[in-house]
Amino acid sequence: MLSAEAMRLAAIEVLTPYAALQAGSGFPTLAGRMVFDSRAAAVGELDGAKAYTPVLSLYTGSAKATLRGDVAAIDDADSEAVLEIVAELAVAAKQDGEDFTDAMASDDPEARMVLSALSSQVIFHLCHSQAGYLFRRFVRNVRIIEVEPHALPQLGLRWQRNTIRLTCGIAGEEYDIEAGGLPQPIRSLAALLPAGSYARIKLDQLAAHFVADPRPPLEMVAIGPNPVGAAEFKPVASVNLET
Repeated sequence: MLSAEAMRLAAIEVLTPYAALQAGSGFPTLAGRMVFDSRAAAVGELDGAKAYTPVLSLYTGSAKATLRGDVAAIDDADSEAVLEIVAELAVAAKQDGEDFTDAMASDDPEARMVLSALSSQVIFHLCHSQAGYLFRRFVRNVRIIEVEPHALPQLGLRWQRNTIRLTCGIAGEEYDIEAGGLPQPIRSLAALLPAGSYARIKLDQLAAHFVADPRPPLEMVAIGPNPVGAAEFKPVASVNLET
């Protein structure tokens, strides 16, 4: 569902504003520019001079549309999607001689406070801040907020990673059958994003894949009796709509 993708892309613009990327400063969270779309950070992207690098990775989780009743029209549905944000203090790890990115695995009260602050910043900016209006414009409401730590406490294993899940009511998709192009609401998001921003470039590329599917023109309307079993329909009145 592109409505769910609109939710995620709007969140990326809120958490890494294009203006901040251009200026190199003014980022709203401790992750700075380390906010990634549907992927984790690579080892080469981490700050090797620090003990860990705060990182955010955004994913679209499940999405669904449920009709409001048994006799509801196909476009009369309650749509819902889950935005998953992985907040972690990332470090470079090694296994079988291969480097990879993982969350810091040691118990560190100070690091835990940094992770908690990062998670709180995400929730604040998406759900409450003025800049987060772009995100909230594309969700009807945030129904559930969950923060799940990454741990196996029965084994004494804990990582500095939280998964934040926002279950949101979203708008259903509306297609422009005649003209084609991106459906709403993601078309409105594209118009609001700064030219050159990550999300705007992605949406401009995607728009070309939605082609028009115009309906054939209605040429005539006829009114007349049509008895059951009649072999031929003979109108008593007609209107020619050809121009």
